[in-house]
Amino acid sequence: MISTRSRRGGAPAGVSFTTAIRRGLAPDGGLYLPSRLPGVTAVTLRTLREAAVDAPGSPEALALTARHILEPFLDDPADAVLLERLPELCRHAFEAPIPLRVLDERTSLLELHHGPTAAFKDMAARFLAGALSAVGMRGHVLVATSGDTGSAVAAAFEGRPGFRVSVLFPDRGVSDRQAHLLSCFGGGDADDAGGGSGNVGSGNVRSYRVDGTFDDAQAMVKAALADPELVREHGLTSANSISLGRLLPQATWFAHSALAREGETKGAFPGFVIPGGNFGHGLAALWARHMGFPLGPIHLATNRNRALVDWFDHGRADPRPSVRTPANAMDVGVPSNLERLRFQVEGDPAFARDVTASAVGDREILSAVGRAPDRWGVTVCPHTACALHALEALRAQGGDGRPWIVLATAHPAKFPEVVEPRIGAEVPLPPALARLLARPARAHDIGADPEALKDEVRNGAETRRSPPRS
Repeated sequence: MISTRSRRGGAPAGVSFTTAIRRGLAPDGGLYLPSRLPGVTAVTLRTLREAAVDAPGSPEALALTARHILEPFLDDPADAVLLERLPELCRHAFEAPIPLRVLDERTSLLELHHGPTAAFKDMAARFLAGALSAVGMRGHVLVATSGDTGSAVAAAFEGRPGFRVSVLFPDRGVSDRQAHLLSCFGGGDADDAGGGSGNVGSGNVRSYRVDGTFDDAQAMVKAALADPELVREHGLTSANSISLGRLLPQATWFAHSALAREGETKGAFPGFVIPGGNFGHGLAALWARHMGFPLGPIHLATNRNRALVDWFDHGRADPRPSVRTPANAMDVGVPSNLERLRFQVEGDPAFARDVTASAVGDREILSAVGRAPDRWGVTVCPHTACALHALEALRAQGGDGRPWIVLATAHPAKFPEVVEPRIGAEVPLPPALARLLARPARAHDIGADPEALKDEVRNGAETRRSPPRS
């Protein structure tokens, strides 16, 4: 049986996947981990490889891959409902394509921004929302965001009966368009926690501008989830990558794209360059590789918030305040998922083999944004630009001629103030993004204080601690 457990060891072991996603965070404040990672069978690999080669990036092939990845984790009797509904949940999560765009003979771009809010968080957020609904959960979803997670979660849960969502984002720490997208869902002022048409005003999503950093917002959410009485009374759970229900589905596109490119690699599995801040994406890639999918080396590209670089270079990452950069979704001083990585490396030192990390400066990120149309033939967001710069630096060191896959994590239209001056042109809005930006947006101010969030949870939507800001 593949049960889940808290990394800190102070919570009951042997928890089902269903229980883990309902709770979000373990009672001891730790992050849940699978007790083991199942190996993919040769038959499954053959099936998924055929699907990936025949229809790379198609919703059908992605949903099939997701089902085969997730199914082994649902072997507890408590997971019977999720197991029965899994094909439907995977189809719902992966309705949008994930194109694998060839940039040159050794470089592909995995475009993860074709979902409802134009960021890679969309697919896994939709899976988690569907899964929690399927198991009959009703409660309050807390999410801290450095840019894209909050809007993806809000879109996935908006109008779902029985759910209330609180989105916390740092004031002055996201782009103007990101701030709008984080504040345009659900109205947030209804007196009940469910129902609605999914339009603005359905009332189950409420947004907060935190007077602090993403790390402050994340600490507020963790403190609330670690309060047993609050969790019990209000049905709290999380939709950040601290939730297994958000994290595990992300392994899907790593497995799928690796299989799609495997036949072109001449014996060397494709490498992946992943822009990251909270390390959920990187950990999902490691899990996919550990399960037996053909991923080669993994490189984590981050900005001046270099905790990931420190950990992979020196085996430790001391907490430090986050700093603002053009790639703001990666402005994370204390990546939550390093807790999971430490635990897995302690059990298996080879778990993080062939993983490197680099920090890219602001000037280099902006330069990479500006050069991308001519150098690569694409316009990219600052996070993707960070990864492209890191790949060029890797290749400049020489010695590795393998193909690499770079993850495009958000649509460049979400960052016009960064992208458009560098490329000298306007970035067209995808239709789905344009519809969201046409909605009214409202957010409430909140101090960087865990007790302030707990008060909001207790008081519910009737709290009027501050007027909403448009």
